[in-house]
Amino acid sequence: MLLLWIGALVLLLCIARWVYQWRNPRCNGKLPPGSMGFPLVGETLQFFSPSTSSDVHPFVKDRMERYGPIFKTSLVGQPVIVSANSDLNHFVFLQEGQLFQSWYPDTFTEVLGRQNLSSLHDFMYKYLKNMVLSLFGPEGLKKMIPDVERMACQTLQRWSIQETVELKDATSSLIFDLTAKKLISCEPGNASQNLRDNFVAFIQGLISFPLNIPGTAYHKCLQGRKNTMKMLKKLLNERRAAIPGKNRVDFFDFVLEELDKEGTILTEAIALDLMFALLFASYETTSLALTMAVKFLSDHPSVLRKLREEHEAILGNRENTDSGLTWKEYKSMTYTFQFINETVRLANIAPLIFRKALRDIEVKGYTIPAGWAVMVIPPAVHLNPAKYQDPLTFNPSRWEQGEINGASKNFMAFGGGMRFCIGADFAKLQMAVFLHCLVTKYRWEPIKGGNTVRTPGLQFPDGFHIRLMEKTRME
Repeated sequence: MLLLWIGALVLLLCIARWVYQWRNPRCNGKLPPGSMGFPLVGETLQFFSPSTSSDVHPFVKDRMERYGPIFKTSLVGQPVIVSANSDLNHFVFLQEGQLFQSWYPDTFTEVLGRQNLSSLHDFMYKYLKNMVLSLFGPEGLKKMIPDVERMACQTLQRWSIQETVELKDATSSLIFDLTAKKLISCEPGNASQNLRDNFVAFIQGLISFPLNIPGTAYHKCLQGRKNTMKMLKKLLNERRAAIPGKNRVDFFDFVLEELDKEGTILTEAIALDLMFALLFASYETTSLALTMAVKFLSDHPSVLRKLREEHEAILGNRENTDSGLTWKEYKSMTYTFQFINETVRLANIAPLIFRKALRDIEVKGYTIPAGWAVMVIPPAVHLNPAKYQDPLTFNPSRWEQGEINGASKNFMAFGGGMRFCIGADFAKLQMAVFLHCLVTKYRWEPIKGGNTVRTPGLQFPDGFHIRLMEKTRME
């Protein structure tokens, strides 16, 4: 009996020591303040709790008030330094590949792919980035304008004869079909629908509690990825079996050319993960931004009026009003780009960006230990009243005197540093062209939905339903 008591006491002491070490991690310096939460779980449950506020997520805001803009925590078993400080964020981005490198939790990497762009570094990352820019660079975008405009006009015409349109799903389909056509020549139809259906399951579980049990959102997410990768693999095999020497028609052909080059560093796994990532980015992020854009226009008639004036002026300056958009006209959309910047600032579609410290780093009076993650919080910067007057107010005119391209310490909707979003210009082009077609030819009225939830990713739990109508000549 005595031995049992001694054994129990030793076990309790071991557990107490383990809990103490968890809550007080070792550091060769001074860690930021904060709590590591419960052993193993950390503060993961609080992190994923839903919020209906358009302000900074309560998980971050509450801790900023308690500890300041830099604090420590633990998420899904990983120690994390959270940064809501614009100077530290900027420093982290600039030191990519030197002091920090891109990193995401294992659960996130599992669903995006072990060889995805976010997980690759140095030469391989630059190599893939240059490949993508062959499609999404300025010359590629110039060639895309007619296709983007044609698909936007056709889609809006189809919506206008429907009783209502759920905008988030509808814009997701539009953007996905356009990108799938450019990437893999997948025309709207059954094949495109099958791909899209798998992405729906994937998206719903991407930012969810990582519990891989049948029935959970995370499990459905993994299944969605698995099915999508099977389809992409099948397509790759079909392309390889096709007649050799045919002309290149899409980005997948370009990828296959690279795979077949002697001494190539590109592997099939990396190529498939790249295609998956590009489809994912188009499906979710741009459609969310467009849905928020229409919601903001619905809520702010004066902004809609000013945006419509800019686009009607473009039509008025043409010799033939029915001629398509030109690159020069696109680049002249000054207020439109201000509107897009303000939309993505408030929407905060990328609520967090991860990096990992490559060695112990002294910064801002604290030590970031080697191997710890750094979680940059863009909403904390975008909604900082010291940087943006009335930060929760939608006001595109605040960008009149500011830089509307690229990234800065106070604007990181598309990331920053050498990993600034490769598809940012493509997303802006799609948004601007869609808005041009929308405001010059149509009017609409919200029917239901439009409320948002952040978990911490942005969601429309009830959708955003509108009725779209063609404008009359007098409007």
